[in-house]
Amino acid sequence: MAKIKVGINGYGTIGKRVASAVAAQDDMELVGVTKTRPNFEALNAVRKGYDIYVPDSSVEAFRDAGVKIAGTLKDMYAKVDIVVDCTPGNVGEMYRDQYKEAGVKAIFQGGEDHALTGISFNSTANYSESWGAQLSRVVSCNTTGLLRTLYPIDKKYKIENAYVTIVRRAADPGDSKNGPINGLEPSVSLPTHHGPDVQSIMPWLNISTMAIKASTTLMHVHTVVAQLSQPASTDEIKEIFRKAPRVRLVRSKDGIKTTAQIMELARDLGRDRSDMYEIIVWEDGIKVVGNTLYYYQAVHQESDVIPENIDCIRSMCKAESDPCASVRKTNAALGITKE
Repeated sequence: MAKIKVGINGYGTIGKRVASAVAAQDDMELVGVTKTRPNFEALNAVRKGYDIYVPDSSVEAFRDAGVKIAGTLKDMYAKVDIVVDCTPGNVGEMYRDQYKEAGVKAIFQGGEDHALTGISFNSTANYSESWGAQLSRVVSCNTTGLLRTLYPIDKKYKIENAYVTIVRRAADPGDSKNGPINGLEPSVSLPTHHGPDVQSIMPWLNISTMAIKASTTLMHVHTVVAQLSQPASTDEIKEIFRKAPRVRLVRSKDGIKTTAQIMELARDLGRDRSDMYEIIVWEDGIKVVGNTLYYYQAVHQESDVIPENIDCIRSMCKAESDPCASVRKTNAALGITKE
């Protein structure tokens, strides 16, 4: 079977990670990536051997900087089966029209609204919904995190209500423009968008979300309270998480008490860019009281959606009909293990 030819539009925080993940798959070929400016990320793409494609308006800037390009965006569209759009938010509609005109499939990220594509994607919860689709959208890092843990619980115990508070990182590590620097900033527009985003994939779930920005760059932390429709034990919930393919249990008594220590674990695992693709759940922070479940989880905002993008490529290009098989293949290529 011919490899799926993939282009990455946007080579920033998410785009460069998707590019590396695509390059690691034996059933995919990375055709190239796009940049609008010849900055250090463009130079790093060149060092990795990736072909660079640019908008027409950027051709001169790249030539003046001596950075070799393989062509324009339209040239890349002509060579690929699918584009993973990792451009900044609010430009999705323009690019959607370009992809349609070029006749290529496209995946958007969670910064765009569900309405842009009409389909949102999660590997475990609704893999088949994107099967053969022209357009799809991988939901945001926080939504991906909630789906990874809530969906398998709901599947077995049926969640009547879920209440989530998200303590958000204020900026990515490489971002020096955002804040807060020294404070906590509540999202006063309530409920926050995260609940409706989860419902774009689990429309039956009653979920309410609140969020607070914190002066950290490392990860998001979720506090989750779920009311179950039938009794469950703490050990049964732990077993669900142990079996979930992209959930990793850690214990505070083993020294993993903070998000800083989680990221240190990712470094020790030798991950590409020290990424933690899994959703981290504190095993000793899981508790069931009656029909009410409590737990904490941490989300590495730079990387948890990366394996989802890879699985979405396979679904949209009809390369693997079994979601479990795609997840196993992606996990193996990215070094996601339970050990």
